[in-house]
Amino acid sequence: MIVTIDGPAAAGKGTLARRLAAALGYVYLDTGAIYRAVAKSMLDAGGDPDDPGEAAAHAQTLDPAMLDDPGLRGEAVGDAASRVAALPAVRTALLAFQRRVAATPPGAVLDGRDTGTVVCPEAELKLFVTAGLEERARRRLEELRSKGETLMLPEVLAEVAARDSRDRTRLTAPLRPADDAVEIDTTGMTPDAVFQRAWLLAMERLAALQRGSGGR
Repeated sequence: MIVTIDGPAAAGKGTLARRLAAALGYVYLDTGAIYRAVAKSMLDAGGDPDDPGEAAAHAQTLDPAMLDDPGLRGEAVGDAASRVAALPAVRTALLAFQRRVAATPPGAVLDGRDTGTVVCPEAELKLFVTAGLEERARRRLEELRSKGETLMLPEVLAEVAARDSRDRTRLTAPLRPADDAVEIDTTGMTPDAVFQRAWLLAMERLAALQRGSGGR
């Protein structure tokens, strides 16, 4: 089974995806980390994240080992990644890699912005995880402060809102729920409650697949 979990920044999709993959014994892929790795590679080389040709070149030579680089989580890299991800040439270059991971037996959990709409439209279970803008900004601020960054809520709120706008209005693979996605609004929910909701959905879909219904 392939499980896709899409949603805006700081909605909780990464935490959910990692935990669900571990519980199912599936491969986990944070597709956002791929774009962050491309962005960091460009920033490290002094490149311009808005240059399509340069960005595509970095995407085509991406080293998977970079996905474990703790430096990917910085705010500057996140901003550059959002710009890189809007470039069609970059998305095309990284699509095959994502699909190979998704095809890994016995299953995979992918999280990102377009995993259910573009990367794996055939996925057996699609989730769209969201939360209110202020709630997501607060979560992001806590994450950044835990890493020693000194930012204020208005700054983070503006950045999250700007990222939302870029993600939703880009011409290639804009952020939106798949037509058959189950939406989970995590505002006011604990991580355990979010996981339990997703776990029940996964068990229902697996049971349907085992009955030979295809789960749809």
